[in-house]
Amino acid sequence: MHFRQLYEPESSTFTYLLACPDTGVTALIDPVLETVERDLEVLQSMGLTLDFAVETHIHADHITGALRLKQATGCRIVGPAMDALPCRDMGVREGEPFEIGRIVLNPLFTPGHTDTHHAYLLDHHGLKLLFSGDALLIESCGRTDFQSGDAHRLYHSIHDQFFRLPDETLVYPAHDYEERRITTIGQEKLRNPRLGKGRTEAEFVQIMHDMDLPYPRKIDFSVPGNEQCGASPDTLPDGMGGQRESSRQG
Repeated sequence: MHFRQLYEPESSTFTYLLACPDTGVTALIDPVLETVERDLEVLQSMGLTLDFAVETHIHADHITGALRLKQATGCRIVGPAMDALPCRDMGVREGEPFEIGRIVLNPLFTPGHTDTHHAYLLDHHGLKLLFSGDALLIESCGRTDFQSGDAHRLYHSIHDQFFRLPDETLVYPAHDYEERRITTIGQEKLRNPRLGKGRTEAEFVQIMHDMDLPYPRKIDFSVPGNEQCGASPDTLPDGMGGQRESSRQG
């Protein structure tokens, strides 16, 4: 398997490149509009063409690069079928494996950050890789205070879907704000201050309620743009160019 973890610094977003070496079929998970040209250069340098742009959910902190990538490469746009977006070419559902050549992603319905959020689990020769989206971050988790978020549902998504995986499962999140790249299920069960060491659902809900986070800076144009698979406004509001505390998902 060809694998790259790519980073967009303004929204602290990770994009993941997966390519099947046997078939050449290639996907990008959670691409970002600002780094489309970078992603195309990476693909070209590896001798790959893009087949799929895959979303974990409708993002609030950045505009997806899916539409721009489709225009440039002819790739198909993929995301949770529950979103029912006309601009997507394929919808994924839990229980229906999604194939990238001979690479098989298993969608996991993990609501709580948003009500249709999906993560993707990959078994690579016995080693499990979890692309957790915004549901589970490194010693953190996604916000639950907007966009149909629900702390109770997120707690159960993480415990029922993620924490039942083997401790050695590698976790690749959609964001990190502390220059970290990867975690494991075992580490999150021990070290995550919101969820680890057996925190109860009531404790987690209280923690999320007490966070009192600022209103996401980009949500008013990112969500409508992402509901169109990456349609970007002609001009962005003043001060939208950089990453600040209030745009953080965690």
